[in-house]
Amino acid sequence: MRARLPLRLARSAVFTVVCVGLAVLGHRAAGGTGPATWALAGGSAGVTLAATLIAGRERSPRTIIGFLIAAQVVLHELFGASGGAGSPLSLHVSHGQGLGAGLGMVIAHLTATLMTGWWLAQGESALWSVLRRMGTRALLGLSRPLTLLGGDPTALLPRPAGRGPRRLAPPPAREALRHTVTRRGPPLPAIR
Repeated sequence: MRARLPLRLARSAVFTVVCVGLAVLGHRAAGGTGPATWALAGGSAGVTLAATLIAGRERSPRTIIGFLIAAQVVLHELFGASGGAGSPLSLHVSHGQGLGAGLGMVIAHLTATLMTGWWLAQGESALWSVLRRMGTRALLGLSRPLTLLGGDPTALLPRPAGRGPRRLAPPPAREALRHTVTRRGPPLPAIR
């Protein structure tokens, strides 16, 4: 299933807000001032453009998290160059100091990014699940009149090259209510 431009733009807008918001929050939490307006606008535009380009289809959690990490590194460097705090992602090892605060900052950034990436991946999965269900139901609704008229309902589905015709899955059966008793026996004798 491919995403058309309105869906791509909506998904990239959500990704941009979350990604840039996380970068600004991390930048401020690290003791930096807010990024310059030009850096914020440029970073937002760049993330939106890149996210729109890759939002053509459902993406795996690995892709979403990888893209989020890459965008966080780029935004961090951009915000640092705009006059905020120094670059806590760059690890310097001074003689006798060890890795110190630089490593702690990298771990904090990476933890927040991984948690946010997992959250975005769950949303992506839920969105595509809903879209697939809506598409299947709409297609099944269109196929009934075609079947009554003697048409082939599978003609509405795109066919992959080199494969036979696709068959429509039957609509899901209505499940019994979870708390109903489905077994029944003879009535109990009345107590007098």
